[in-house]
Amino acid sequence: MDAPEFDVAGRNVLVTGASQGIGEAIAKTFAAAGASVAICSRSMDRVGPVAEEIEAEGGTAFATECDVRERDDVEAFFAAAAEELGGLDIVVNNAGGEFVAPFEDISENGWDAVVDLNLGGTYRCAQVAGEYLRGEGGTIINIASVNGQHPAPGESHYGAAKAAIIRLTETLAVEWADDEVRVNCIAPGLVQTPGVAETLGIDEEAMPPREQTMRRIGHPEEIADLAVFLASPAASFITGETYTAKGVPRPGNSMSHDLGLQ
Repeated sequence: MDAPEFDVAGRNVLVTGASQGIGEAIAKTFAAAGASVAICSRSMDRVGPVAEEIEAEGGTAFATECDVRERDDVEAFFAAAAEELGGLDIVVNNAGGEFVAPFEDISENGWDAVVDLNLGGTYRCAQVAGEYLRGEGGTIINIASVNGQHPAPGESHYGAAKAAIIRLTETLAVEWADDEVRVNCIAPGLVQTPGVAETLGIDEEAMPPREQTMRRIGHPEEIADLAVFLASPAASFITGETYTAKGVPRPGNSMSHDLGLQ
């Protein structure tokens, strides 16, 4: 069935933190749908191969280094991406990270590092994105987490930052509505990414097929599909919303409970 309302072909998309996991899946899914993508991470050695894979599949990709904790890096990335792609239409603020520790053991440096990477990075990228999107009918998609909606022991710093991203999304949607910028948020649950595999020891080979829904760990591509929808004309009446994608945790699953997925 032809569904032009879901079409993102010809759009220019910028994705931060796209060297692996959800960011990589978002970039590849947009590219497969006909969009041109600009991607970054803190290491060109890690993000460069992602761009090469996209281009090998016939897509258009521009990759560079960018640390979203640095304003100069963010401004340079946006400028280079806009020049390389011929403008920007969609910005996905995905870059983030964390470590797990009891609240009383989190130092000020540790707290500041996690909050600045997740919330500060989203703040900087959204503010710079406004310079390119406001008045042009652009779209911003922020990646938060269910840990910003529900408590997760050991992740107070990460949860606080992700909760703030959700409220930032709502506020920007109101402030920039007259500028024709839609701002939405995705709050993923537990998703199979390299970071999750390393931290929790979840074996990707033991995962059930993507076709099986509910009661399982998620796949990065499932978050990417939602991002493409929110950027498409089909979502033109949606702004200021947070979409939670977490499936249904298994009853009594201690890992789901510990990660705030109940």
